[in-house]
Amino acid sequence: MKIVLLTNEAPPHIYGGAGVHVDFLSRELARLEGKRHFIQVLCFGDQEEWEGNRSIRGVREGCSFPLQDPRHQKIFDTLLKNLVMAGALKDVDLVHCHTWYTHLAGSLIKNLLGIPLVLTTHSLEPHRPWKEEQLGTGYKVSSWVEKTAYENADGVIAVSASMKRDVQNLYGIPPEKIRVIPNGIDTDQYKPTPNREVLASFGIDPDRPYLLFVGRITQQKGIIHLLNAIPFLKTGIQIVLCAGAPDTDALEAETAKKMEEIQAHTSNRIIWIRQWVPRSHIIPIYTHASLFICPSIYEPFGLINLEAMACGTPVIASAVGGIPEVVVSGETGMLVPFEPAGAANPEPRNPDRFSRDLAAAVNTLMGSPEILQGMKTRARERVETQFSWRAIALQTLQFYKDLIHP
Repeated sequence: MKIVLLTNEAPPHIYGGAGVHVDFLSRELARLEGKRHFIQVLCFGDQEEWEGNRSIRGVREGCSFPLQDPRHQKIFDTLLKNLVMAGALKDVDLVHCHTWYTHLAGSLIKNLLGIPLVLTTHSLEPHRPWKEEQLGTGYKVSSWVEKTAYENADGVIAVSASMKRDVQNLYGIPPEKIRVIPNGIDTDQYKPTPNREVLASFGIDPDRPYLLFVGRITQQKGIIHLLNAIPFLKTGIQIVLCAGAPDTDALEAETAKKMEEIQAHTSNRIIWIRQWVPRSHIIPIYTHASLFICPSIYEPFGLINLEAMACGTPVIASAVGGIPEVVVSGETGMLVPFEPAGAANPEPRNPDRFSRDLAAAVNTLMGSPEILQGMKTRARERVETQFSWRAIALQTLQFYKDLIHP
């Protein structure tokens, strides 16, 4: 088969879970069945990579548009790249889109070439209302593009059972069109890898326990709620925040201001690593962490939790979306109860209580070294047995075959 994967991000320009997903999925698909399938990745950027039966090609066309709002530039740029993608393909058996950024291209290609369209549900625009701050009324366009793609899709891959329910509820997709295939992890790459020198290079004291957060500066990832939890943590804990790629300059400024305020109310040291951290360095940072924390208010799956668990680090996470399908509370970490304010507002109903509950979970495990050690072992074991990329690629390939030859 000739399969094309469409994505906003692809290596080496990766900033989120969808880009990681496409990277590893495309590699594994290319290895299956004697490397007899051709896997092409089209993305936004300047990439140009060929490796046997797998290629990555970037689309970088751009121009200046007349704009009603400067925030619309991103929308128009995205739509332009989608048109280029749609015109660049021929002789393809199936197109597989990742996130709304490529959904218009996928819908066009399906109809222009008469081939099946597959969407992987990494997130859903109606559940991310904060994107309106970033895109302005362009958020209505991204939501429309997403809805249109789901109406056109021949098959949908939900990364969790929670996401399957959301897709059915929002877009009325028949259950027989949806297949639950989780995200995966490369357990040969993500594994316990001690390296004290890497910690020291980022200003982390390797002799003191630390709580780790890794994620974009976006409302979705709940970093503000984590910062509000810090004053309630036990003393003697370092807080390491690998937090960059802000949605907006205003959100980054708000985060910086909040961090200054919190640092003034705690004796615990906060280390903010703003730059992107390469895999070779983030893996040792995961490995040495006493706990990983994921305070997300919306998380269809939470690939970042798999990365931490693969490195033998227990996870404390909010019990939202697909996270409970990854983190087993009491076994590989702890889940913190989460109640959204409402159907249209995913923020916690009681933000102060949520932050205090996050801190209480951290304090409980930090104060129980024997329990923590057992969780480290079980976290790694769960990833090895349940979330290998080869198993996920095999399920995905079978879904392709079922759609091409129903």
